[in-house]
Amino acid sequence: MITFVPTPIGNPKDITFRAIEIFQSADLFFCEDTRHTKHLISILQERFGMKPIDAKFVSFNEHNGQSRLDEYGDILAKEQIVYVSDAGMPVISDPGQLLVEYAQTHDIEYDVLPGGTAVATAYAASGFEDGKFLFFAFLPHKGKERAKSLNEALSCGYNVVLYESPHRLSKLLDEIVAIDEHRELFLAKELSKKYQNYYRDSAKNLQEKFASIEIKGEWVVVIKAKEQELNSISFDEIYSMDIPPKIKAKLLSSMSDKSTKEWYNLLIKS
Repeated sequence: MITFVPTPIGNPKDITFRAIEIFQSADLFFCEDTRHTKHLISILQERFGMKPIDAKFVSFNEHNGQSRLDEYGDILAKEQIVYVSDAGMPVISDPGQLLVEYAQTHDIEYDVLPGGTAVATAYAASGFEDGKFLFFAFLPHKGKERAKSLNEALSCGYNVVLYESPHRLSKLLDEIVAIDEHRELFLAKELSKKYQNYYRDSAKNLQEKFASIEIKGEWVVVIKAKEQELNSISFDEIYSMDIPPKIKAKLLSSMSDKSTKEWYNLLIKS
């Protein structure tokens, strides 16, 4: 039996009674980082009287997940296995997906406990009125892939939630301002922790505010959808438009893997 257990995204008091019960019955912990998990358990024992745990702790992450399945696959159906990420809901932007897929493929019983996640918490705090949103997790760090993902986030027609590290938050604000300085954003810092803070304003105003602030901690960014987005038009509709090739090539490039130059050459030959 494998149980995926959400852990607090900040404040340890957010742990559930059910999670503690599962922890105490575990034979083996798969952890995104064993140090994080052991630290959490130490806090639960010291502050909340959780009983000592007699279990093995093994790392299970994006680098070694497959090798762990090869190593421990035979016991997953026989023992009480707990999977936890560093914080929040397992499997969401997390290597636990490999373990879920393995359980499904090998008909191993598993359960996912409900719990806190930074995605839903930040979106609820944003106050954006539309209940529909897309989750982009972390954008690619750099290059064309990052530009393409950000363009998709800004032009998909939905509110978008994404994660960002402190050393790239300024870069993200600069990138959004360059595209749409008036776009409304909501930034959530260090959710449920001591220095939690919320910021809601235009991209330009937030860029100016954070120019004089030392950016620390973990961030969730909510991008408000623009009411009328050009990319809500389908690829085929853009391709069939009677507009100059240079403009059409730029639009098609933003929606595909081909460069503007490649599209332009294709268009003038067609």
